[in-house]
Amino acid sequence: MSRGLISPSERATPAIRRTVRAVQTLLLGGLLLAGLGPVLWLAKAAITPTQDTLRTPLAIFPTGVDLTNLVTAWTRVEIGRYFLNTVVIAAGSWLVQLVVATTAGYALAILRPRYGKLVTAVVLGTLFVPSIVLLVPLYLTVVRTGMINTFWAVWLPAGASAFNVVLVQRFFANLPREVLEAARVDGAGPARVFWSVVLPLSRPILGVVSVFAVVASWKDFLWPLLVLPDPAVQPLSVRLPALQRYVELDVFLAALAISSVIPVALFLVFQRLFLQSGALEGAVKG
Repeated sequence: MSRGLISPSERATPAIRRTVRAVQTLLLGGLLLAGLGPVLWLAKAAITPTQDTLRTPLAIFPTGVDLTNLVTAWTRVEIGRYFLNTVVIAAGSWLVQLVVATTAGYALAILRPRYGKLVTAVVLGTLFVPSIVLLVPLYLTVVRTGMINTFWAVWLPAGASAFNVVLVQRFFANLPREVLEAARVDGAGPARVFWSVVLPLSRPILGVVSVFAVVASWKDFLWPLLVLPDPAVQPLSVRLPALQRYVELDVFLAALAISSVIPVALFLVFQRLFLQSGALEGAVKG
């Protein structure tokens, strides 16, 4: 029997039930305001003239809508060019992270090598190392290998995500062993089991890792700034702050709104994986 602050008999009281509903409504409204408020305001400001945004920032289109802000941001500011760079960087980082996380998780959770526990402990240990400590040696490695101003300088370091490896490993460890053993009995080798059995059963955690990887790459600023000094290959997260001083406020806000489309769309598409699939819960239990 579940316990809470209010017992079932107290909850049946009309006054307490109304109070609880009022508190829940206020909390939900506050969460919606805190979560959706900035996004909705940015969407409004993207098609609002600068003077309206400065004079009455919370008013809803006091002098009308100006859709030319989006066109100007896409053409004159060349947001489309940097948007494409961001998509390419995010796609490459996603692929590298997914390959590393799934293969490492499969090896540690399913194949279980002799020194698997030691490797897992080392991977977990890297989570306690601040990323800023690794910045200088990683940058020197990129310089010495000649990857400066190439997307590889962003893609390859993104694969070294201990969090993703541990997350996928825990999920793989909770997969039904009977299915894996049945595949082995039927003659499937390790590669076939991985491709035909494990990956199809792991779509929830793959979706979760994909969202984490794309969003993290989309908003990353410091590392692309260091390894991509050429503006022609820089993503939106690096170029927008540099362009802020040269464009009007309404055009800049329109550019910010355009850059937010992909992360918001990813959440809307994959929200079921967070709310319904229990992927994270299964990974943590492992």
